[in-house]
Amino acid sequence: MRTRVQAALLLFVVIAVAAFAVPLLLFTASDRTQQLVLARSADLDRFASLMDQAAATGDTSAVTAEVRRYTQLYGEALVVTDTRRNPVVQTGGMRAADPAVARLLDAALRNQTAHPGGALRPWSRGHRMFAEPAGTGTRVSGAVVLRASVETAADDITRRWAAVLAGAALAAVACTVLARAATGWVVSPLRRLDRAVGQLAAGLPPEQTRAGGPPELRQLAIGFNRMARTVTAALEQQRRLVADTSHQMRNPMAALRLRVDALHTHLPASADRTYSGVTTELDRLESLLDDLLALATAEQRAGELTVTDGSDARCDAAAVAAAQHRLWEPVAHRAGARLALRAAPAPVPAACTDRELAQITDILLDNAIKYAGPGAEISLRCTTEGPLSVLTVTDDGPGLGTEELALATTRFWRSGRQREDGTTGTGLGLAIAEQLLAGRGGRLELGPAHPRGLRARAIVPRAETDGADGADRADRADRADGGDGGDGGAR
Repeated sequence: MRTRVQAALLLFVVIAVAAFAVPLLLFTASDRTQQLVLARSADLDRFASLMDQAAATGDTSAVTAEVRRYTQLYGEALVVTDTRRNPVVQTGGMRAADPAVARLLDAALRNQTAHPGGALRPWSRGHRMFAEPAGTGTRVSGAVVLRASVETAADDITRRWAAVLAGAALAAVACTVLARAATGWVVSPLRRLDRAVGQLAAGLPPEQTRAGGPPELRQLAIGFNRMARTVTAALEQQRRLVADTSHQMRNPMAALRLRVDALHTHLPASADRTYSGVTTELDRLESLLDDLLALATAEQRAGELTVTDGSDARCDAAAVAAAQHRLWEPVAHRAGARLALRAAPAPVPAACTDRELAQITDILLDNAIKYAGPGAEISLRCTTEGPLSVLTVTDDGPGLGTEELALATTRFWRSGRQREDGTTGTGLGLAIAEQLLAGRGGRLELGPAHPRGLRARAIVPRAETDGADGADRADRADRADGGDGGDGGAR
């Protein structure tokens, strides 16, 4: 914004300085040209008067002497003739017979004055021709032609223009400094406010915006700080409520499970069904607490990455996919499904941490194994698509309808078919995966597989390759083997 404002102000400065300097340049050139014309016209008047006296007395010595002395002093040529165009005096190599001079003499003998038009410029060179009749009233007694050099006048115009342009440049520099100062005074509070808004939008406590700039901006900063404190406090209370509730419920849940397990030996056989239902609900509550904590952590991390530079994070997505395949293949086998890995021929660098990608892969594989059903074929694939790294989990299960796909990442959402089947799940898994991917500038894409089933694509920016060695990838894969699978959420 500062650049755009400065550009607008500088454009105004340029226009204002040009509007001042250009007329002044034209005026100085015209003024110096007028001075030249007036000076040479005065000289012509004097020579015309001398010629008129010479015509009256028949003595041309005075006019001849004055013309020659003038040429010696100023180096400008003169031609003076009588009424019959007979030269009285010719100096400076100019002759009455020259075509240009002859035309001016004819006009002067017709009692017409010839002065050159057009203003001089610094680059003007050569001569200007002046002509004037000698005599009084309508009586013409001769003609005078003067060839004046314009180089001295052009040099004067050059010096004047240089002074004007130097003043314009100084004015432009001063206006530019003032424009930058004014822009900084106005824009700096806006930049601080924009940074604080970004932090607040990311769910982070924003820095207090200093009140500066115009009164309107100071009032806006004060209002924003007041709003930010209120919003931050509300967000912090919400996070604390989720975290504290999940944490504080673990001890009662653990105690409840111990008591239920202790009661099992004292229950009759007819109560086994009720006991199994109670333990199932306890398992579901524990999974829900775990997923709530995972979702809160993912949201906070995504907010931090929105306003901080997380570009240094990188991992080999192919190695992570292989590690998670080894971890989930026995799980898929126990569920009656087959999990296949389509390994990438080369490392797939992804701009995220291996722990984040492993958690995302766990969620997608858990969903596929849980909801595709026995006999399902599930594939795990890792590829690159231009500047993106893509991890894809595909199954040939029942899949989701078009309306269900739009709701699949909604928190606590589960399809009606899964609720009818009694399949366990919290409906938070895909929401967690979506938040983790969003924090790294990626996205989660869900779509139908062909001929049937569901395809889930975890897309993250591709990391710059720097030759990461295989030992580091193997170490990350070993750590991923020890990660928790987690509840993948509902489809």
